[in-house]
This record gives sequence, structure tokens and C-alpha cells, in this order.
Amino acid sequence: MPAAGARTLYTAAWVLPVVTPPIQDGAVLVDGERIAWVGRADAAPVSPDATRVVALGNAVLLPGLVNAHTHLELTSLRGFLEGLDFRTWLRTLTSVRREVLSRQDLLDAARLGLVEALRHGITTVADTTDSAVSLTAMRELGVRGIGYVEVFGPDPAHRDDALALLQERVTALRAGDTALVRVGVSPHAPYTVSASLFAATADYARAEQLPMAVHIAESAAETAFVCTGTGPFADALRARGIAVAPQARSPIALLERTGVLAARPLLIHAIRADDEDLARIAAHGATIVHCPISNAKLGHGVAPLDRMLAHGIATGLGSDSVASNDRMHLLEEARQATLLHAIRAEAPDSLSAQAALALATQGGAAALGLSTSIGTVEVGKDADLAAFSLDGPDLQPVHDPAVTLVHALAGRAVAMLVTVAGRERVRDGIVTGADPAWADRAAAAGVRLREWRQRVPA
Repeated sequence: MPAAGARTLYTAAWVLPVVTPPIQDGAVLVDGERIAWVGRADAAPVSPDATRVVALGNAVLLPGLVNAHTHLELTSLRGFLEGLDFRTWLRTLTSVRREVLSRQDLLDAARLGLVEALRHGITTVADTTDSAVSLTAMRELGVRGIGYVEVFGPDPAHRDDALALLQERVTALRAGDTALVRVGVSPHAPYTVSASLFAATADYARAEQLPMAVHIAESAAETAFVCTGTGPFADALRARGIAVAPQARSPIALLERTGVLAARPLLIHAIRADDEDLARIAAHGATIVHCPISNAKLGHGVAPLDRMLAHGIATGLGSDSVASNDRMHLLEEARQATLLHAIRAEAPDSLSAQAALALATQGGAAALGLSTSIGTVEVGKDADLAAFSLDGPDLQPVHDPAVTLVHALAGRAVAMLVTVAGRERVRDGIVTGADPAWADRAAAAGVRLREWRQRVPA
């Protein structure tokens, strides 16, 4: 790994700045933490005695990918919750977290999730977390990210206690904020957070200038809960003695009424948002993360990405947890986004590979409020970069590197190089700082999960 402050010139068959056309036989000069120059390799302003040169060869070099929604602590649940309806899925997830998985298990899962992310060219994660262990893992592995600490409380009578606990946790966690990793808050969803707790959390986030994220407009059951006070979520709360009544015309309208939209949150999913909802989101400057594979795998539907973009909403891509996706590969999310967009529009390539790749980089950075630092390969931006090899007969010929990345490499490529703020975190597919013991302990946790399943079938 180059020392801090070192000058390194990365050359590649293609440089993909995202904000400008691809550069064939290109190069990127990194000076310390930032990008100092971008252009053709034969015009690079370097002297061999003052600059380290890394020739990547037949590869494409692009901005580090931005995964705008993850649940890293759930990585050990890959493949564990298959075939369950959403209510059962959530109930089972809650049970195993409480009964089987220790804090060490969750930390190891978060670490392995970040190893997977880095190997797939992801340099920034926006993680929604109950345990907050993902913040520790992010700092250990040197990635960029936001850890949105969750708050729950569907009973309005418990609002003050829930908010006080959140504030206590966030105050302690913010002491560890760095230039790369910071704490945010996440009131989980309408069926787990009362309207009064939504409002109180939004007030807290605005007062403390905390980033906020919320799961919203995700399922038919959520819409029924908010709009008519019916459905499985309503039934479950009534069984606990919590009153339920219709709250708003839509989940997005509920967020506006409670002041959440005014805090300009990151809205996770937004599958069931119509044009009136999207206009509300745009007017408040809130942003969206689109999770096409998780949305489809859970049977929730196809989000109106075309309408989100038409309303000018900053939109990124997210993998969600591997518990609802089974993998974390943002190029694959970009590919699925193009395919589902084409189905909605009934037109081929209605979302181009170039546009999908922009969502996975520039769009995600904008959705997280980080676009001044990352998301494109430009002079002055932080040197968050990823390189993928283009070798192999199944990738030839390369007419447009964006098309090759999204439609040929998606779902299988391992990055040959990843840098975060100029520091190499992956070289030749190997993640710096990864510990084999993490996987060994995760495997042991998997055994305990299977034993639990035998005792407590879904």
C-alpha cells in the first residue's frame, strides 16, 4: 500500500470518469488522498523518479461504487430466510438476532459483508444497523460510509424512552466519527415507529445535523397499515394492545406530515410511490435508494425508477442485506435496474448501461450527500477508485466499457484494485486487513442458525 501523501499514476485500457466520456488508454494521477489529474496515459504530467506507476493493463478504472443501502450485520443470514412472506421474514429475522446471534457474530458478519463489498469494487456503504457494529467494521477495513442507527417504537406511549435511548447511543458513537465514517439515524418503518416517534426523531436529526434514512413505501402490507389501518402489521400491533388507525393517503404523505421529509432523509425502496408522492419527495430535497434485486426477491414489486428520475430526485442503488439478496454486487444491481426499467417502459435500453452505472456511482454519492467528494473521476475528488479486468474471451470485444461492466461483468467480477481516499484496500483481488478467523466464526454461527431452524421451523 502506498504511504499517505504518495503520488501514484494508475494506467488502464479504459478510464471511465462517469461525468465525461470514457478515455481509452487513460490514466488517473492520485496525489495523497485526492485525484490530481485525469487523461490519456501518454499525456500524464509525471516524472518516473517522483511518481509510482501502476499499470493495470487491459482493465477499466472507474469511481468506487456506492452501495446506498446495506445491512452488513445480517451477512450471516445469506440464504436463511428463503421463501417466507414478508411478515414471517421479519419475525424470523428478529427472533434469530435475539436468540442465536451474539454481538461478536454480528461484527464478524459486518466485516465479511465489507470484504465482499470491497472485492466487488464498492468503496462506500450506507448501512442501516440495529447493533451499530458496522461502524466498527467500516473503520477497521478503511471504507467510506454512514451507519444509520435504527430506532424502534410503535407504541406512542414509549416515544420518550425510545428517543432517549437513541440519543444516548448516537452521542457515544459520534465520538468515533472520522473523515470517512459517520453516524446517522434511522426510524425503521411506519409499522415499527409511531408517528410521534417519527416526528421526534426528525426533530433530533435536524437539530444535530445527522443524516437520516428510513424504509418506506416498500410493501402492500405497509401501505394498508398506513392508509387504512388494516393488514398483517396492523393485526400484529393490535394483538400487542397498540391502537392502529388510518394515518395518511400514503406512507410518503405520513413522512411529510411528521416532518421526516423536511429532514431530507434517504428513502429506502419507495416502490409504492406515485407521482404525488414523488413530487413531495422532490420538493423537500429528500433522496431515494433503489434496491431492484431485493425488491424483486421479496415480491414487493418494481420501483418507479423512471418517475423518480423524471422528478429530478437524487437516486442511488443499493443491494439491501444479503438476507434478502444473497449477494452484494452493485454492477448486478445496475444490470437489473436496466432490465426492470425496460419492462416498465416497454422499450429496450430505456435506462442505458451508462445511466445505470451513473446511479451506482454519481447517483449514490448524491443520494448520500457526498457528491462533492466522490462518485466521479475528477480532479479534486477523493481518490475512491475501482478497477476491473477486461481479460477473457467472454468480454470481447469492448465497444463501450460501461456496457461491458453492466451487461457482461455484472454478478461475477472481482475488482483487481480498489482505493479509498488514495489508500489501496484491494490489490489483485485481495482485501487488505481481512482476517480468515472472521469466516471461521461465521461458519460456526451458521451451524447454530441451522440448529435453531430445526427446533423452531418457520
